[in-house]
Amino acid sequence: MNEAPAKKEGPRINDEIRVPEVLVVTDDGVKHGPMTVERAQAMADEARLDLVEVSPTAKPPVCKLLDYGKFKYQQQKKKAEAKKKQKVVEVKEIKMRPNIDTHDYETKTKAMKRFFDDGDKVKVTLRFRGREMAHMERGMDLLKRVEADFEEIAKVEALPKMEGRQMMMVLAPR
Repeated sequence: MNEAPAKKEGPRINDEIRVPEVLVVTDDGVKHGPMTVERAQAMADEARLDLVEVSPTAKPPVCKLLDYGKFKYQQQKKKAEAKKKQKVVEVKEIKMRPNIDTHDYETKTKAMKRFFDDGDKVKVTLRFRGREMAHMERGMDLLKRVEADFEEIAKVEALPKMEGRQMMMVLAPR
Protein backbone atom coordinates (compact mmCIF):
# COMPACT_ATOMS: atom_id res chain seq x y z
CA MET A 1 0.00 0.00 0.00
CA ASN A 2 1.28 3.45 -0.93
CA GLU A 3 0.45 5.83 1.88
CA ALA A 4 1.14 9.51 1.37
CA PRO A 5 3.42 11.01 4.02
CA ALA A 6 1.58 12.96 6.71
CA LYS A 7 1.34 16.65 5.80
CA LYS A 8 3.18 18.77 8.35
CA GLU A 9 1.30 21.57 10.08
CA GLY A 10 2.88 25.00 10.35
CA PRO A 11 5.78 26.66 8.53
CA ARG A 12 8.77 24.84 7.02
CA ILE A 13 11.95 25.10 9.06
CA ASN A 14 15.69 24.56 8.46
CA ASP A 15 16.27 21.56 6.10
CA GLU A 16 12.60 21.45 5.01
CA ILE A 17 13.04 24.65 2.97
CA ARG A 18 13.55 23.49 -0.63
CA VAL A 19 13.94 26.71 -2.68
CA PRO A 20 17.26 27.98 -4.11
CA GLU A 21 16.98 31.55 -2.79
CA VAL A 22 15.26 33.19 0.20
CA LEU A 23 14.90 36.69 1.64
CA VAL A 24 16.26 36.67 5.21
CA VAL A 25 14.97 38.78 8.09
CA THR A 26 16.32 38.53 11.65
CA ASP A 27 14.15 38.19 14.74
CA ASP A 28 14.47 41.93 15.50
CA GLY A 29 13.33 42.92 11.96
CA VAL A 30 16.69 43.64 10.23
CA LYS A 31 16.54 42.64 6.52
CA HIS A 32 19.59 40.85 5.12
CA GLY A 33 18.26 40.63 1.56
CA PRO A 34 18.06 37.64 -0.79
CA MET A 35 20.62 34.85 -0.40
CA THR A 36 20.98 31.12 -0.94
CA VAL A 37 19.32 28.75 1.50
CA GLU A 38 22.71 27.27 2.44
CA ARG A 39 24.06 30.70 3.42
CA ALA A 40 20.87 31.54 5.34
CA GLN A 41 21.06 28.20 7.16
CA ALA A 42 24.73 28.90 8.04
CA MET A 43 23.67 32.29 9.49
CA ALA A 44 20.96 30.59 11.55
CA ASP A 45 23.40 27.93 12.83
CA GLU A 46 25.93 30.63 13.74
CA ALA A 47 23.30 32.53 15.75
CA ARG A 48 21.99 29.23 17.25
CA LEU A 49 18.53 29.93 15.84
CA ASP A 50 16.20 28.24 13.36
CA LEU A 51 15.50 29.34 9.79
CA VAL A 52 11.69 29.58 9.60
CA GLU A 53 9.79 30.20 6.36
CA VAL A 54 7.20 32.86 7.30
CA SER A 55 5.94 33.79 3.83
CA PRO A 56 6.27 30.85 1.41
CA THR A 57 4.22 32.48 -1.39
CA ALA A 58 6.42 35.58 -1.75
CA LYS A 59 9.05 35.80 -4.51
CA PRO A 60 11.61 34.92 -3.14
CA PRO A 61 10.11 33.28 0.00
CA VAL A 62 10.71 35.21 3.24
CA CYS A 63 12.52 33.38 6.04
CA LYS A 64 13.11 34.58 9.58
CA LEU A 65 15.91 33.71 11.99
CA LEU A 66 14.23 32.86 15.29
CA ASP A 67 13.88 30.29 18.07
CA TYR A 68 11.22 27.97 16.60
CA GLY A 69 10.19 26.48 19.96
CA LYS A 70 9.53 29.94 21.38
CA PHE A 71 7.73 30.97 18.16
CA LYS A 72 5.45 27.92 18.32
CA TYR A 73 4.68 28.59 22.00
CA GLN A 74 3.72 32.22 21.26
CA GLN A 75 1.44 31.09 18.41
CA GLN A 76 -0.30 28.66 20.79
CA LYS A 77 -0.80 31.43 23.34
CA LYS A 78 -2.30 33.73 20.67
CA LYS A 79 -4.73 30.98 19.61
CA ALA A 80 -5.75 30.32 23.22
CA GLU A 81 -6.27 34.04 23.86
CA ALA A 82 -8.44 34.40 20.75
CA LYS A 83 -10.48 31.37 21.78
CA LYS A 84 -10.95 32.79 25.27
CA LYS A 85 -12.38 36.04 23.89
CA GLN A 86 -15.02 34.25 21.80
CA LYS A 87 -18.63 34.42 22.97
CA VAL A 88 -20.59 31.25 22.35
CA VAL A 89 -24.23 32.18 21.67
CA GLU A 90 -26.57 29.80 23.41
CA VAL A 91 -30.27 29.31 22.80
CA LYS A 92 -32.19 29.50 26.07
CA GLU A 93 -35.74 28.18 26.19
CA ILE A 94 -38.69 29.77 28.00
CA LYS A 95 -41.80 27.60 28.26
CA MET A 96 -45.25 29.13 28.69
CA ARG A 97 -48.91 28.15 28.49
CA PRO A 98 -51.46 30.05 26.39
CA ASN A 99 -53.45 31.27 29.41
CA ILE A 100 -50.48 32.35 31.55
CA ASP A 101 -51.14 34.57 34.58
CA THR A 102 -49.80 38.17 34.64
CA HIS A 103 -47.24 37.62 37.41
CA ASP A 104 -45.95 34.42 35.80
CA TYR A 105 -45.60 36.26 32.49
CA GLU A 106 -43.61 39.06 34.19
CA THR A 107 -41.29 36.49 35.82
CA LYS A 108 -40.65 34.82 32.45
CA THR A 109 -39.99 38.15 30.72
CA LYS A 110 -37.53 39.14 33.47
CA ALA A 111 -35.58 35.92 32.78
CA MET A 112 -35.72 36.60 29.03
CA LYS A 113 -34.33 40.12 29.54
CA ARG A 114 -31.43 38.64 31.53
CA PHE A 115 -30.73 36.17 28.68
CA PHE A 116 -30.71 38.99 26.10
CA ASP A 117 -28.33 41.02 28.28
CA ASP A 118 -25.96 38.01 28.30
CA GLY A 119 -26.11 37.93 24.48
CA ASP A 120 -28.07 34.68 24.23
CA LYS A 121 -30.97 33.83 21.94
CA VAL A 122 -34.33 32.89 23.46
CA LYS A 123 -36.72 30.26 22.17
CA VAL A 124 -40.25 30.89 23.46
CA THR A 125 -42.30 27.68 23.52
CA LEU A 126 -46.05 27.54 24.11
CA ARG A 127 -47.47 24.12 24.94
CA PHE A 128 -51.13 23.48 24.22
CA ARG A 129 -52.99 20.79 26.17
CA GLY A 130 -56.44 19.34 25.67
CA ARG A 131 -59.07 21.91 24.71
CA GLU A 132 -56.46 24.67 24.43
CA MET A 133 -55.83 23.33 20.89
CA ALA A 134 -59.18 24.86 19.89
CA HIS A 135 -57.89 28.35 20.79
CA MET A 136 -54.63 28.71 18.85
CA GLU A 137 -55.26 32.45 18.46
CA ARG A 138 -54.66 32.90 22.22
CA GLY A 139 -51.15 31.47 21.79
CA MET A 140 -50.47 33.66 18.76
CA ASP A 141 -51.65 36.73 20.71
CA LEU A 142 -49.29 35.84 23.57
CA LEU A 143 -46.29 35.47 21.20
CA LYS A 144 -47.17 38.82 19.57
CA ARG A 145 -47.25 40.36 23.06
CA VAL A 146 -43.76 38.94 23.79
CA GLU A 147 -42.50 40.31 20.48
CA ALA A 148 -43.94 43.77 21.24
CA ASP A 149 -42.49 43.79 24.79
CA PHE A 150 -38.95 43.05 23.52
CA GLU A 151 -39.11 45.12 20.33
CA GLU A 152 -36.28 47.49 21.41
CA ILE A 153 -33.79 44.86 22.64
CA ALA A 154 -34.55 41.79 20.49
CA LYS A 155 -35.55 40.88 16.97
CA VAL A 156 -37.58 37.89 15.78
CA GLU A 157 -35.25 35.36 14.22
CA ALA A 158 -37.80 32.60 13.61
CA LEU A 159 -41.46 33.53 13.24
CA PRO A 160 -44.04 31.66 15.35
CA LYS A 161 -44.78 28.19 13.98
CA MET A 162 -46.68 25.13 15.13
CA GLU A 163 -44.97 21.80 15.72
CA GLY A 164 -47.48 19.25 16.97
CA ARG A 165 -48.97 20.65 20.18
CA GLN A 166 -46.30 23.35 20.56
CA MET A 167 -46.01 26.82 19.08
CA MET A 168 -42.53 28.31 19.08
CA MET A 169 -40.68 31.48 18.18
CA VAL A 170 -36.98 32.41 18.42
CA LEU A 171 -35.76 35.88 19.44
CA ALA A 172 -32.17 37.15 19.14
CA PRO A 173 -30.64 40.19 20.87
CA ARG A 174 -30.15 43.31 18.71
